[in-house]
Amino acid sequence: MTKALLTIVALFALAAGALADSTSFPGSFRTEEIAANGTTIHVRIGGKGPAVVLLHGFGETGDMWAPLAAELMRDHMVVVPDLRGMGLSAIATDGFTKRNQAEDVAEVMDALQVPQADIVAHDIGNMVAYAFAEAYPDRTTRLIVMDAPVPGVGPWEEILKNPLLWHFRFGGPDMERLVAGRERIYLDRFWNEFAADPSHFAESSRRHYAELYAQPGRMHAGFLQFAAFDQDAIDNRAAVAKGRLQMPVLAVGGDHSFGTTMAHVMRFAADDVHQEVIANSGHWLMEEQPQATIAAIRAFLDGPNPELALKPMRLSASQIEALAKERGGVGTSQLQGVDMIVLSGNPNENGPYAIELRVPAHTRIASHTHRDNRTARVISGLWHFGYGPKAEDAATMELGPGGFYTEPASMAHFAFTANQPAILHITGQGPSDTQYVDAADDPSHQ
Repeated sequence: MTKALLTIVALFALAAGALADSTSFPGSFRTEEIAANGTTIHVRIGGKGPAVVLLHGFGETGDMWAPLAAELMRDHMVVVPDLRGMGLSAIATDGFTKRNQAEDVAEVMDALQVPQADIVAHDIGNMVAYAFAEAYPDRTTRLIVMDAPVPGVGPWEEILKNPLLWHFRFGGPDMERLVAGRERIYLDRFWNEFAADPSHFAESSRRHYAELYAQPGRMHAGFLQFAAFDQDAIDNRAAVAKGRLQMPVLAVGGDHSFGTTMAHVMRFAADDVHQEVIANSGHWLMEEQPQATIAAIRAFLDGPNPELALKPMRLSASQIEALAKERGGVGTSQLQGVDMIVLSGNPNENGPYAIELRVPAHTRIASHTHRDNRTARVISGLWHFGYGPKAEDAATMELGPGGFYTEPASMAHFAFTANQPAILHITGQGPSDTQYVDAADDPSHQ
């Protein structure tokens, strides 16, 4: 995190601490039940100034935004709806495509006489926010999306293969019967498994949301949000083909969750994408690291931080050859035989970076992890790459020139070269590091 954001974090700490209940809005906020698009949406409204709309996701309601709303109300009109059928909005049994829910948001804004707004979203709220920004680009001044994919955009099909996302296909009458009366058990799974530290999702918040989701029709609405993903993907692919978003976009990920992948996804659909990775956080950014998350959102709404922007740079092959080579650095898994060339940024510091690794033949890299999400492509040679806590040759895939792979944050992986050396290009969001699964494999300890 930059010095500017650290300063903002310190300033907000006192205000955040004063808000004892993270789901309680300041007393100056009012609530309205707004008829919109064939349903009724429960909305919290407070503050004065340019409008900002906050959209929640599954496992929470609009109440998740209470600490952010308390900060933004100083100079914004803050509008916080509960999504269709969820929270305290009217029970709904249809209309859950994200394109239709974007219409819900538009009609809420119309009722409040809000012509334009910054849109801030998390989880399923991202999907509604993207649909809104695509349908109403002139009403979306800036877009902030946090730690969840967007159906049909970028690597959607690959993301669906992650076994942690089995719940995307979990639904229907029998599934609802299984969960009925056990909402807390079901939700605890998400709060625990998608958190960097489950203890950071407070017990008071768990009770609050479990009680809301246990009300009639609420889990049904939650399941229908997921059931609409197939149509959402169709709608979004058509939207991307029609044109890319032009408003500034901030993509925020937890370093133990979506990380830089959030920005990677949005760059398939938007031209002006900035990224921020929140340290020591999983998926539940507002619960796990509220101060840092608020600071990142505030900094972007006040104006993108130039220190975090990717600098324009063009290098020919000969210019790359002339750059200094480093051995044993943070991007090399600390192997002395591997040469690293920093192409842009700095893997030791906050912000995006790109490095080139030159790996000699017959080099083996034991199973290890990095704190940041990294993506890589093989430029030359043959690279044998695999996932898992133990390096096993049979578990690797041989990747030749043009091959691509990812190194998700905190996911153990390993690699080796055989008779050919390999050259790799790797990008990530610093600061990076290397942690070997077995400390005995760490070259710095040998």
